[in-house]
Amino acid sequence: MLLSRHTALLRGIKTPLSSKTTIRLLASAQAMTTPTEKSQTKTRFSEHVKQDHRELRDAYDNIMGGTSNDERTRWQNQFVWELARHSVGEELVVYPAFESHLENGKEMADKDRKDHRSVKEALYKFQNLKATDAEFLPTIVSLWEELSQHIKEEEENDLPALENALDEEASYKLGRSFQRTKFFAPTRSHPNAPDKPPFETAAGLLAAPMDQIKDLFSKFPSQSETE
Repeated sequence: MLLSRHTALLRGIKTPLSSKTTIRLLASAQAMTTPTEKSQTKTRFSEHVKQDHRELRDAYDNIMGGTSNDERTRWQNQFVWELARHSVGEELVVYPAFESHLENGKEMADKDRKDHRSVKEALYKFQNLKATDAEFLPTIVSLWEELSQHIKEEEENDLPALENALDEEASYKLGRSFQRTKFFAPTRSHPNAPDKPPFETAAGLLAAPMDQIKDLFSKFPSQSETE
């Protein structure tokens, strides 16, 4: 995982970091982990989306199966990080592709954006809860029920429809765009941010640096736990 692979290095620094130093370290961590064009060349876009869905399911399962508040907090951070970036990646890249390539694409994209707004509002609430809060588990259960229904519809209907409308090279290119976009997306939920390009791009990029800097000092699962 992107930042979870490098936060340990930053936690080992005992002296306070200036904002410029922190940003440089963040940029270095991103550069070290950004997938290369070559490694993504033969992966269709829907597989990237489905892989995100699998990772979200894994984080959810680890929250529910956590044996301590510390463990649940780590997986809470992972879940929030994954879902916020995934949502923005879809809104910036995948949903506009629905509108461009499918006859009913605008209707499909509008429905998915509506689903995302509801999910992001729930995620915003969840990210501000502590594992010790009474609402912690009920909130993530409710959030996952809503999200899993969206995932099911997307994987069974939306993604296959778009894949059928694209040739292989176009699908690979869309997948690369989806992956790159996530490296510049917010890592916290911003339910009031616009959800259509180009406004989402501006809102996302403005939100991302501070969010990602905060994440450098948050708890995440270890690298071995996320592999």
